[in-house]
Amino acid sequence: MALGLVKSLHGTAFINGSWVDAHDGSTFEVTNPADETVIAEVANCGEEETKQAINAAVEALPVWSALPAKQKSSILRKWFELITANIEELAELLSLEQGKPIAEARAEIAYGASYIEWFAEEAKRIYGDTIPAPGPDKRIITLKQPVGVVACITPWNFPNAMLTRKIAPALAAGCTVVCKPANETPLSALILADYALKAGIPDGVINILCGKTNEIGETLTASKDVRKLTFTGSTAVGKKLAADCAKTMKRTTMELGGNAPFLIFGDADIDSAVSGLMASKFRNSGQTCVCANRILVEDQIYEQFANALKAATQKLVIGNGLDSNTSMGPLIHKAASNACQEKVAVSLQEGAQLFWPDEIPAETSDNFAQPVILTNVTSGMAISREEIFGPIAPLTRFTGEDEAIHLANDTEAGLAAYLYTKDPSRMIRVTESLQYGIVGINEGIISNEMAPFGGMKESGNGREGSKYGLDDYLEIKYVCIGGLA
Repeated sequence: MALGLVKSLHGTAFINGSWVDAHDGSTFEVTNPADETVIAEVANCGEEETKQAINAAVEALPVWSALPAKQKSSILRKWFELITANIEELAELLSLEQGKPIAEARAEIAYGASYIEWFAEEAKRIYGDTIPAPGPDKRIITLKQPVGVVACITPWNFPNAMLTRKIAPALAAGCTVVCKPANETPLSALILADYALKAGIPDGVINILCGKTNEIGETLTASKDVRKLTFTGSTAVGKKLAADCAKTMKRTTMELGGNAPFLIFGDADIDSAVSGLMASKFRNSGQTCVCANRILVEDQIYEQFANALKAATQKLVIGNGLDSNTSMGPLIHKAASNACQEKVAVSLQEGAQLFWPDEIPAETSDNFAQPVILTNVTSGMAISREEIFGPIAPLTRFTGEDEAIHLANDTEAGLAAYLYTKDPSRMIRVTESLQYGIVGINEGIISNEMAPFGGMKESGNGREGSKYGLDDYLEIKYVCIGGLA
């Protein structure tokens, strides 16, 4: 079913309501990370196609932004319904090109669709204000209007949800978009465009192209017609994009890298903490920005927790994501699996201990990575200072609440944090002390369309989802009416 869906996409870019090839006819291959078979060839776009897409978005903007809110809402709702009616084939396509287990793929499609449903409703709730005037001869009002053409750049780890989380609020606000999904996973994005077309979203409102990443990115950031850029990806790339956007004073939303602490206090329910950690750490093979990165365990339960985590980790079934028995799929490519092996090797050299498996995983020729638990990890080790993005669980001891907070905040990242405790007072104290945009208390899965998603410090700016999710796509216009006396 999924392969049939691939063929229906024609392997081209989606610009101004049409499927178009790269002007030079060039393509690039999309492979299945589970077996590295080629599943599609996609148009290899660059500057020329990006400018074409920007022009299409500019031309479509007046028409789309002028549509009544209720009409925009209805069209977005239709898009949502088409996606949810085809979850199974969309999940298969996602698993095929990204590798995640089919159950996780289904969950991502539903999660991505939830943002379209949410913002279909929020489109009808963009309110201005009447403000008390300084004198009787004046009236002050504010209007909220779309920021304009929006550039969306998304990663490969959640190729469906990261795109809908950006497109849905942009369209609800009345903006038009030019989207650059990751070259590793373009098909999940392109099929969304296909459904958008069927839902009645006008030509030029959504444009999607992949290919020459630097060329596309530089064209988007340099364009004066693009008024906002929203990006999910690494901190290093986000900083470069933000600097480039500053030249034209674009508004930016940056959802960047994480280094999430997962705090387990001595009074925590260990079974619940293990369950939450498994959901956070090993989802998508550890390739998530909110994944538990540093597992901080209070000294008195350290060994007990490590043994419980080992028992749970041993039950993971590694394999092809399309196999229903698989609970952990491959990493996105060989470079990612090599990076995990290197991180384990460096950690052992620095003094960490291999807790599970019993022997250092042998190097493989494929993209699969063995889950690893490391103990006696300290805050000064490299693995504690950088985002892992793989199935490695490093355990660090702490003694007392103050040390836990210090260790948790000792990073430039500030996206997500987690804590497990039964003490309500500690929940409040620790949560208020954590320098993170998102905190999960006794919960390992934290993302949903109703909550604001975003980070502090070098994990970015802006919020996606929730009632706050429209703000970054709207301009506030102040209107002063005089001569009324």
